[in-house]
Amino acid sequence: QEQFVESGGGLVQPGGSLRLSCLVRGIAFSFYDVGWYRQVPENPRELVALVRSGGATSYADSVKGRFAISRDDSTHTVFLQMDNLKPDDTAVYYCNTEAEGTPLGIWGQGTQVTVSS
Repeated sequence: QEQFVESGGGLVQPGGSLRLSCLVRGIAFSFYDVGWYRQVPENPRELVALVRSGGATSYADSVKGRFAISRDDSTHTVFLQMDNLKPDDTAVYYCNTEAEGTPLGIWGQGTQVTVSS
């Protein structure tokens, strides 16, 4: 069964950077599109970045030019480099496999990102 293990979150000041990692277990990783999602209390999860099995990437408008998603198929890991962070980026960040706009797997515990001075 697939499992997602997110890490790398923390407290950072506005304008700072963080790099999130997502280790994916239990699937043929290289065949899947993988997304980073985020959620704030009382709101649905939103997809912020996606990396396809072939390496193509896409981003939500709110993070374009600031976030970069990448993948390492040899280690089954997806990364999210977050630069110029803003208080509105504060959320719990999750990763998941994705197909046609729908997350496929069971959610992991996520990693908390807090942007505050």
